[in-house]
Amino acid sequence: MKINDLRPIPGSNPKSSRVGRGKGSGSGKTAGRGTKGQKSRSGGSVRLQFEGGQMPLYRRLPKRGFNNKRFAKQYITVNVGDLTGLEEGATVDAALLAEAGVISLPKVNDGLKVLGDGDLTIKLNVKAKAFTATAREKIEKAGGTCEVI
Repeated sequence: MKINDLRPIPGSNPKSSRVGRGKGSGSGKTAGRGTKGQKSRSGGSVRLQFEGGQMPLYRRLPKRGFNNKRFAKQYITVNVGDLTGLEEGATVDAALLAEAGVISLPKVNDGLKVLGDGDLTIKLNVKAKAFTATAREKIEKAGGTCEVI
């Protein structure tokens, strides 16, 4: 063991070094900040995209286009294959799927959308906000019904 191998015990709370407390401490006078300039001052930091006072890039470029992301519908999606574990003849809606553990209920935003991935062999009555064409086809092929809420 050497002196440079010594470390505080993991999980312990070692003393933090106090800066600006005299020459003898090794971090006195300028307190490890170098000399002069904005970064040496108290509160002297610049935000992430600051360009030194130059007109920033996001203001130099013209505004263009429109983004519909804010207004887009946010459905919780369930595949047809996820419905196979349910009992035959059941009326499937968001509450039943949450109870079965297929979806988490607080996650339902604009409703439930059923996608067509997987196979369905049992007859189900599915109630949802939206269905894809393949999902509707597979549910009706198995003898079930699709009801848009």
